[in-house]
Amino acid sequence: MPSYVVAGASRGMGLEFVKQLLAKGNLVFAIARTPDKAAGLQALKADKNLHILKGDITKPQDMKAAAEATAKVTGGSLDVLINNAAYLSHDGTYNAIDDFESDEALITSFNNNWNTNVVGVVLTTNAFIPLLAKGLLKKVLTLSSGLGDPFFTLETEFEWCVAYSVAKCALEMVNIKYAAKYKKEGWLFLAISPGVVSTAEEAPPADVLPKLQTMAGQFMQAAPHWTGPITPEDSVGKMLAILDKTGPDMSGKFISHLGNREQWL
Repeated sequence: MPSYVVAGASRGMGLEFVKQLLAKGNLVFAIARTPDKAAGLQALKADKNLHILKGDITKPQDMKAAAEATAKVTGGSLDVLINNAAYLSHDGTYNAIDDFESDEALITSFNNNWNTNVVGVVLTTNAFIPLLAKGLLKKVLTLSSGLGDPFFTLETEFEWCVAYSVAKCALEMVNIKYAAKYKKEGWLFLAISPGVVSTAEEAPPADVLPKLQTMAGQFMQAAPHWTGPITPEDSVGKMLAILDKTGPDMSGKFISHLGNREQWL
């Protein structure tokens, strides 16, 4: 059976990836920072095809240990890596680039986003490259965001999520660098935006709500057909369908859950 690693699997889309992959009979390794507190994952642990691993993607020793644990089960191989783990916090997220409360707050926001959304993905991917090299599919799916597309930002005039957007823009080049090295060997490195997905487990702070409403208006102006967030089930289903049918000729591309770069919503 195909083997998958899902990094950032404790909740939201990561957990949904685990559920849908298990439902198809795949062997799944789910990485979470605190597995014991991941109720959704624990509810699935009776499935013999699920292996729950502890790991923080910003810690190289954690990712190497997760790769070693995976190799012991698979005999040293891996078919697909899904980089889902990401950092997005309400703290500082809805400030414009010159509107942070202090220089220290700006630096913290950029560092947190960079360390997880860029370096963490590199550390995770590098740790599993030796296993992927022995796998049959050799696919890496990295979740990005349409907010990392400069043209979409210009079109919508979306000024917030500064550090997150910059990190996701850089993540596209990370994906391209991997593709540049491994495309001739038949690998697929695909960056994908899941769309606007409803994954919040609690209501956003009251002072953020007006900005979310403004954001929704900007998105609707850019994409009149957009009616609001989609469910994790819908988003993950679309992304897995794209992953299944996509081959090395698309390696290095950055697309949406709709399969192109013209429609992020």
